[in-house]
Amino acid sequence: MSFRTRVARAFVGTLILFSALVSVGLTAPADGPFTIGVRPMFMRLDPAAIAESRAHALGLDLDIKFGALHLHYQWSAIPLTPATTKPAGNLL
Repeated sequence: MSFRTRVARAFVGTLILFSALVSVGLTAPADGPFTIGVRPMFMRLDPAAIAESRAHALGLDLDIKFGALHLHYQWSAIPLTPATTKPAGNLL
């Protein structure tokens, strides 16, 4: 068995495992031991989000729970706050 065949089989196996975990996580109940939650976020403009530079529009909110581990990720297509606190003149 050549090296390319082994790598290809490992890659296909990883893809199958990843797609199975995602499909099980997306369809699991919210109080289950393994869940994946995906929520579209149209706009977030509350005062706490603006103060912490988390205000955004047209984004995704992703929650992954695996037992006691809880991961949260937010992605925004249009951030409404600057990415830096430096004045505009000092960015270069």
